[in-house]
Amino acid sequence: MLEACDERSNREEPWAVLAEHSTDGGEAKKKVWKPGTWGTETQGTHGREGEAGYDASLEGKTGETLSSPTVSTKLQWIAEQAARDRKRVFTTLAHLIDVDFLKEAFHRTRKDAAPGVDGVTAEEYGKNLDENLRNLHERLRTGRYKAPPVKRVWLDKDDGGKRPIGMAGFEDKIAQRAVAMILGAVYEQDFESFSHGFREGHSQHQALAELRERCKEVGVAWIVDADVAHFFDSLDRGLLIRIIKRRVNDGAILRLIGKWLNAGVMEESTLIHLEKGTPQGSVISPVLSNIFLHHVLDRWYVRDVEPRLQGKSFLIRWADDFLIGCEWEDDARRVLAALPKRFERFRLTIHPAKTALIRFQKPSSKKGTDCGNGTFDFLGFTHFWARSRQGYWVIKRKTAKKRLRRAMKALWQWCRDHRHDNVMEQYQQLCRKLRGHYQYYGIRGNYGMLKLVWVHSENAWRYWMSRRSNKSYISWELFARLSRVFPLPKPRIYHAAC
Repeated sequence: MLEACDERSNREEPWAVLAEHSTDGGEAKKKVWKPGTWGTETQGTHGREGEAGYDASLEGKTGETLSSPTVSTKLQWIAEQAARDRKRVFTTLAHLIDVDFLKEAFHRTRKDAAPGVDGVTAEEYGKNLDENLRNLHERLRTGRYKAPPVKRVWLDKDDGGKRPIGMAGFEDKIAQRAVAMILGAVYEQDFESFSHGFREGHSQHQALAELRERCKEVGVAWIVDADVAHFFDSLDRGLLIRIIKRRVNDGAILRLIGKWLNAGVMEESTLIHLEKGTPQGSVISPVLSNIFLHHVLDRWYVRDVEPRLQGKSFLIRWADDFLIGCEWEDDARRVLAALPKRFERFRLTIHPAKTALIRFQKPSSKKGTDCGNGTFDFLGFTHFWARSRQGYWVIKRKTAKKRLRRAMKALWQWCRDHRHDNVMEQYQQLCRKLRGHYQYYGIRGNYGMLKLVWVHSENAWRYWMSRRSNKSYISWELFARLSRVFPLPKPRIYHAAC
């Protein structure tokens, strides 16, 4: 049955002990890090060729190139060990987080994000960086680190609801980034190639391109468009820890994750402790969510679902947003029926109103219509069948209506709020906003929707500049002359290969 859980993996707990990785060859100029101890500031590895920590160019994946050779060597060693044995359980990883490791985490942390409850910005923290990192390392090493609560704000959703976003303190982000780097080095070897969310070397446009190609290769006729209801707010923490222990059973790492999950949220000076979920917006949340859904969805699909389907199929996932394409309708209906049962076993709910089975078959070239095909939204784009300029049926994408409305509303509101700012400052900000919009939504076939935003931005800018005072009306003739001096960037296709 498709809903069968992975009971075999539950019975086979691979509690293998991490192999010894210290070496004893030659005189060491630097202190060698040893299993079970936290690192110090001047750490390195030495040893004979072929042993752990000697060669940094190993076969494991770690994502982007790191600036610190010592940190790169450590992560490459973890990645190589994880890739070599998919059942290995890592029990001594926390000691790899030393001051150099924290400094690398500092460099990889965004500096322009809003501060957390402590109000400390990246600039303030960096003024005395070395001392701050040594202090942080000492608290992590001795177990005295206390995770601060996450500042929570609410953002408007397209459906009129509210989405909670967490803002962690900057020092907390550094610690979370360090642990996320460790977990990423392990789990990047396990994650499936169709999982694209918040991973190095993956992007939304890569997921969109793969979706389009897979639809053509598989000859997909049906799309299961599923939605996990309140995933980040309802994720079961106990199950998450149990899943992580199957691969990483380091007590120090697990305690840190537990501290972050149970730190609580600060909302308008009120501290609230939640029993489940992980704060959206924190550094560690994307990694934890990918680990959880890799076990709940990805492995289940590869091992139990795909082999039991009669036709071809595929899965594309970005965080908790995923699609399953099927060649045959019977297969699609079986998957649709199994999904709620599978997620219910892990205390998650498939949203019944937002989950649908969509007919998405390539129309016959002999017919002039799309044969009653539906459309679906994924990563901000509406996907549909249409004829190309040469008359062939192709999959086209355009900006989803909700995203288009949100973008235009945000531009209108920004022009209203900043109408009294200096004209040059308004122009520079509008250019940044439009270029950012084009860089994401500028895919092949979506030029018309980009032009709508461009025209709307000109209208909004002229409208609100005309209301700076009772004598500031700007006619279209005057605005045309103004536009020659301050031309807003025109639409541009950035992703022709998508």
